[in-house]
Amino acid sequence: MAAAAPSAPPDDDAMGKAYDARLVRRLLAYVRPYASVVAAALGCIALAAGMQLAGPLLTRWVIDVALPSRDPALVVRVALAFALMLVVQFGAAYGETLLTSLLGQRVMRDLRAELFARLQQLPIAYFDRTPVGRLVTRVTSDVEALNELFTSGVVSGIGDLFTLLAIGVVMLVVDWRLALAAFVVIPFVLLASRLFQKYVRSSYRDIRTRLAQLNAYLGERLAGIRLVQLFGREQAERRRFEGLNSAHLDAHLTSITVYALYFPVIEFLTTLALASLLVTAGYEVSAGGVTVGTVAAFLQLVRRFFQPLQDLSEKYNILQSAMAASERIFGLLDTPGAPGVAHTPDRDVQVAALRQRGVTIVFEDVWFAYGADGGVTDDAAARGRETVAETQAEAPTAAPRWVLKGVSFTVAPGQFLALVGHTGAGKSTIVNLLLRFYEPQRGRILVNGTDIAAMPVDVLRSVVAYVQQDIFLFAGDVAANVRLSAPLDDAALQEAATRVGADRVIARLPGQWHHELGERGGGVSVGERQLLAFARAIASDPSLLILDEATSAVDSHIEADIQRAVATLMGGRTTIAIAHRLSTIVHADEILVLHHGEIIERGTHRALLAAGGTYERLFRLQGGGEAEREFAVTSDIRLPTDVTLG
Repeated sequence: MAAAAPSAPPDDDAMGKAYDARLVRRLLAYVRPYASVVAAALGCIALAAGMQLAGPLLTRWVIDVALPSRDPALVVRVALAFALMLVVQFGAAYGETLLTSLLGQRVMRDLRAELFARLQQLPIAYFDRTPVGRLVTRVTSDVEALNELFTSGVVSGIGDLFTLLAIGVVMLVVDWRLALAAFVVIPFVLLASRLFQKYVRSSYRDIRTRLAQLNAYLGERLAGIRLVQLFGREQAERRRFEGLNSAHLDAHLTSITVYALYFPVIEFLTTLALASLLVTAGYEVSAGGVTVGTVAAFLQLVRRFFQPLQDLSEKYNILQSAMAASERIFGLLDTPGAPGVAHTPDRDVQVAALRQRGVTIVFEDVWFAYGADGGVTDDAAARGRETVAETQAEAPTAAPRWVLKGVSFTVAPGQFLALVGHTGAGKSTIVNLLLRFYEPQRGRILVNGTDIAAMPVDVLRSVVAYVQQDIFLFAGDVAANVRLSAPLDDAALQEAATRVGADRVIARLPGQWHHELGERGGGVSVGERQLLAFARAIASDPSLLILDEATSAVDSHIEADIQRAVATLMGGRTTIAIAHRLSTIVHADEILVLHHGEIIERGTHRALLAAGGTYERLFRLQGGGEAEREFAVTSDIRLPTDVTLG
């Protein structure tokens, strides 16, 4: 039995108003640059509507004038006029389709570009609490709903209204009695359309809900495919996906059922209108009130009258779906961006000033809780986004769970600061706050005496190189991944790679610098990815270097090369390292030991060992004798007498 589909995110459940003037005004702002396209499309629609009127009127003329007068030349001229009318109608329909599609595609392009730009500006906390599948739905399916609005909704709807009005007026002018006979079924058409709109609205909402669930589930499982395979979850995940897929299918089948009922009903009512027209026409023709040509024209006009009436009912649902999609899109666009992410005009000047002076980092009594910013605890962030939702559901109004509590320290230019502590102690959070991925609730973080809250993010991050433990490389060639934002020539790239030993890795790749990497750096090992990340860090020539156990996935020989390169790179630069292997930080100028968000010990490696506290116990647990022996030799110091080597 297929697993039940989980409930959808709340904002995907509501369809909203069928027409919202505020949203329409915002949508028109995207149409305004293409006013000439809209005008041309409306012209084509008006021309096509006129041609629909011309056909029945020509038929009336042939039957009532040309045939009774037995004038073959007149019939030929009318036939040629009819053929010309068909050509014009074909051209108008072609122009309408081409222009409305062009309008929809251009609006989609503009909206997607704006959405992508906004997504890049949003704070990290937003991504912590928002499933990726939902965001993908915003940029793809919701934007596509607006494309349908412009290609077959608004402009075509205006054309249908114009056609409906024109045909109705012509019918009343030609013979009001026959027109009323045909219009007698209109109340039933409106009732059927209203019921259709009601049920299709519900099915559309259900379809969008299921689609958002599919996107979210698929994106998460593909991102975690290694874990799925490692724990043998393929069959279980397949069953869950089948449940979601079946729910999506059922929603579509419901929609198809509604359409399958609606169109035959409208066809039946149209036939009923024709029957009413014929009965009335029979009496009128017998009484000499109308001609046979008029009846023939009315038979054509009635069919053409009910077609746009039927189309308008569909376009109502397109409009309704587009209003819901635009509300979600504008909700995303209106989400405040991360503080300070706007482009800085004099960025290069400010960056140059920071590089010239070097970077001094000061944390002043900093307190931070992820929950207060809509995020999660440090451990939850490491475990994934599902924990985000669980955390918020468990304690939406609970007091903040402080991840950092009164953290204060200073790092001067050229100094090496190491952060030590168990998982969840707050080490990564300090880096996240320094890079302004999150904002502290209390206290200040200063860079060269300036509160980073007042410093543009693009300026701050331009002088930082961050080498993470989990290296992320983009799909693309090696050169683009190493260069990234640094405007470097090929010689500078080669020099950066050589300094960390990445040149040997690159030389082994089939295309070397032009070798195409797969998604997330597929095609190279974890250790090779870290070497490329080091080359990227060196290439950016940072003033502040942040290392998150950056040598954990390389062998001892390569690690020695990297350590030498890092020592060169750290010269004159501020360095902050998150250390899991304590042997890598024995030369740090200061080591901070964190426990539950508080600094419980600080000092040099030698001083902390001598103190015999938490750091000393952690060091011994990791078998620190060899590292201590190396430290003693290279630093020419005397070890504490109570430290046993080896």
